[in-house]
Amino acid sequence: MTTTAYTPIDTDYEVVIGLEVHSQLLTKSKMFCSCSTNYANAAPNTHVCPVCMGMPGVLPVINQEAVKYTIMTALALNCSIPEYSKFDRKSYHYPDLMKGYQISQYDIPLSNDGYLNIQHEGQERRIGITRVHLEEDTARSLHHQGYTLIDVNRAGTPLMEIVSEPDMRSPEEARLYMQKLREILIYIGVASGRMEEGSLRCDANISVRPRGQQALGVKTEIKNMNSFRSVERALEYEAQRQIEVLRNGGKIRQETRGWIENKGITVTQRVKEQADDYRYFPEPDLPPLIIDHTWVEEIRSQLAELPDTRRVRYQDEYALSEQDANVLTEDKPVGDYFEQIVAVSAVKDRKARAKAASNWLLSEVVRLLKANSLSIQETKLTPKAVANLLDLLDKERITGKQAKDVLDEAFSSGELPEAIVEKKGIKPPISDQGTLERIIEEVVAKNEKAVTDYKNGKTNAVQMLIGQVMKQTRGQAKADIVQSLLRKKLDELQG
Repeated sequence: MTTTAYTPIDTDYEVVIGLEVHSQLLTKSKMFCSCSTNYANAAPNTHVCPVCMGMPGVLPVINQEAVKYTIMTALALNCSIPEYSKFDRKSYHYPDLMKGYQISQYDIPLSNDGYLNIQHEGQERRIGITRVHLEEDTARSLHHQGYTLIDVNRAGTPLMEIVSEPDMRSPEEARLYMQKLREILIYIGVASGRMEEGSLRCDANISVRPRGQQALGVKTEIKNMNSFRSVERALEYEAQRQIEVLRNGGKIRQETRGWIENKGITVTQRVKEQADDYRYFPEPDLPPLIIDHTWVEEIRSQLAELPDTRRVRYQDEYALSEQDANVLTEDKPVGDYFEQIVAVSAVKDRKARAKAASNWLLSEVVRLLKANSLSIQETKLTPKAVANLLDLLDKERITGKQAKDVLDEAFSSGELPEAIVEKKGIKPPISDQGTLERIIEEVVAKNEKAVTDYKNGKTNAVQMLIGQVMKQTRGQAKADIVQSLLRKKLDELQG
């Protein structure tokens, strides 16, 4: 694959970025008909009807759940919800647009004037949200050698568009905004956020201007980006391209450009249309939407806890570090799993249990998930099993090393750790000081070189000796006690 070596954005110019993010909604039926949206593995053109195929004389019916999900998103993004909204016809002619126009929203959308906060280089940045509106998705063009086929299954799927203000000043900020937005959509349960499947898509508008200039430069729109990395790389390339054009005395043309992933470049697709070119007018087949304030407040009360709120709660309620709270909340199912571990734990010190649960989840459980290419939802290891493992550790029934071995088996089998310990006949850890001192004496006597190395300042030699003690006790000795007693013995010999 060809890669492009990007240089830092020119300090003489400022980059201005706004994003238009399209997200399919997790409704069971399409936007204006009753066809199923569960078409991912279906044969082409099997989830269709006269409405989504754009047949003459058919009448659309508004999907109320899609309207609700759009309002939920708007509220999560701090938007205002007007009492009156409407749908419009947006006319343009592509092979995958079945009616020759798209039912969308234009001048009176379902929401406007919101914002989303991101963290960039230790600073909080507020990105304005112009509007969140609702429309229908198009069909899919399937390109083959010399011809193109159309699959209409996707046509009419509820599609929510989230339009930002041109408030981002670097490709990295654009990536962070996209990641944060996706996180919120998944948390509130309105979208899957799967960019690789096309259910979350992004068009980026970018311009450059001399630093200090207030007027915006001429923008280009970039399409065909299917990952966060693609968004960042495409914007980096396009920013450099525009700066080079201006430095060479050229002019930027307002156009739509496509991102070619394997070449790392953007290419011209078409001259950018203006709003007038779409010939917007109110959709005559649909009534205006009157959004009742009581319904909006009911939706607000049902909103799931947002990721930022959850992060703060984890630090306040469980005394977790900011880093641990951030990692636990990046993926909602991981955070849910963590909370279930704490919830099923019958312990007095919930903060101590939460810290232990966080440590084991983010280290050992994540290690096993990655090694087996599983998500947290797919594992046989239940939150109850992890809590049971932590109970065994708290009671000093097993050592930390034994716990890792038991966890590996629980992950594979789905059994509770206490059942595995019983089945394998694992004996309780050796913590008796007298017993451990006798074993340490034997180990020290048999490993004169390691003792000499320790005396000569090679303090790492103690780890080798600890390993020998653990080997002789078959991993049943408590490592912290062994280390303390061993260092004491070595210091005595040195003194």
